[in-house]
Amino acid sequence: MTLACRLYLITPPSLADLTAFGRQLAKALEGGDVAALQIRLKDAPDDVIAAAVETLSPIAQAHDVAVILNDRPDLAARLPVDGVHVGQSDMALKDARKLMGQRMVGVTCHDSRHLAMEASEAGADYVAFGAFFPTTTKDAPTIAEPEILAIWQETMETPCVAIGGITAANAAPLATAGADFLAVSAGVWAYPEGPDAAVAALNGAIAKGLAERE
Repeated sequence: MTLACRLYLITPPSLADLTAFGRQLAKALEGGDVAALQIRLKDAPDDVIAAAVETLSPIAQAHDVAVILNDRPDLAARLPVDGVHVGQSDMALKDARKLMGQRMVGVTCHDSRHLAMEASEAGADYVAFGAFFPTTTKDAPTIAEPEILAIWQETMETPCVAIGGITAANAAPLATAGADFLAVSAGVWAYPEGPDAAVAALNGAIAKGLAERE
């Protein structure tokens, strides 16, 4: 059964051993439902990003997991990925859309419903709010409250992603509030019992949160 809120995995900030991480990813995807994988390698050379896509895309897509590239519509347009994610300081949505065509384009909107509405009206496939909790994976300029998810769910149809410091221990309230997807990085890759156990635990937390939503 596919839940109304699903996992959106994000790679660690760097992948020193791509083959080893491929095995980690395959193990994670055995743990339960995952909707998407974002390959997020900030400031990496194009050939490193392309190698990551070449290695990880077949693993993800074999599990029906969409592959999203972070930041680089120019590169994503030339690679076998399902979409791209852009931040507020990256390429403008309209330009990313021209490059990506019908493939997905998601937009970071921090804690701003105004930015999210602009992105939605401009044709974004999803908007991302956060950070909801402290995170060491990236510098988070804003802290978002779960209320923004509830308001968005009530008023808009564009799917919303919650991001920032999400773990199995704190995921349920975000599913309850109205997130369509929970973006998780360290909460999976640094999970003590392994990434497959993390995915299973996160799916359990999502199910619990959705039960509360009902």
